Amino acid sequence: MHLAANSWTDARDADTDLAILPVGSTEQHGPHAPLGVDFMTAEAIAAQAAQSYDDEVVVAPSVPVGIAEEHRAFDGTLWVTEDSFRDYVGDVLRSLAHSGFDRVVVVNGHGGNTDALAEICMRVSRDGDCYAVPFTWFDVVDSELPLGHGGPVETSVMLAIAPQLIQQDRYPEAAEGAGDSFGEFVAGANLAYDFDEFSGSGNLQDPTPASVSEGERLLEAAAESCVELLEAVAERER
Repeated sequence: MHLAANSWTDARDADTDLAILPVGSTEQHGPHAPLGVDFMTAEAIAAQAAQSYDDEVVVAPSVPVGIAEEHRAFDGTLWVTEDSFRDYVGDVLRSLAHSGFDRVVVVNGHGGNTDALAEICMRVSRDGDCYAVPFTWFDVVDSELPLGHGGPVETSVMLAIAPQLIQQDRYPEAAEGAGDSFGEFVAGANLAYDFDEFSGSGNLQDPTPASVSEGERLLEAAAESCVELLEAVAERER
């Protein structure tokens, strides 16, 4: 059940205490991909996992803006501070729990959110507000293609979700300006703080090898892992 598409009485009558909260970001992913890659992929994985899960589960509306100031040099990027993000996600989790959905898997599509999500899920769980566990989809899937940022993995997933939003004629521009890694490392320290310091086009890796078939495979693998986590969260004694 998608919470936003149903009435309050439907929410009241839902026979579950389990919810999925998609979380992402609105940030640049190169000249060829939309700003909404991270929350769109989180939403798609959440929807597919909910459909595959054997019992009822509530899917909450996504949190579309995350911790993304490192992309500030690229127009259209939106971001909030770590404190604002933790506070906001924490309040969403508490409000889900108030309606009886007090076991939550947070499906995350943005690497910059990872640390803050781990902290807030731990905090609300320890405080007894609800039991929340973060799930970052690209940490649990394997691909022969490089992940990058706006690279072939994310581009493949978007080709499977919303191919009309990928501008394949811009692949050469993305390839020409692509960075190789997430920063400039010396002695284990990253000297770069902002993305434009190591990528002219905003993406890492050439997106050209992306394909619909690989995107569909990645979506299925991520959804299967999410279902496995939903089952564990539903069965866990608290």
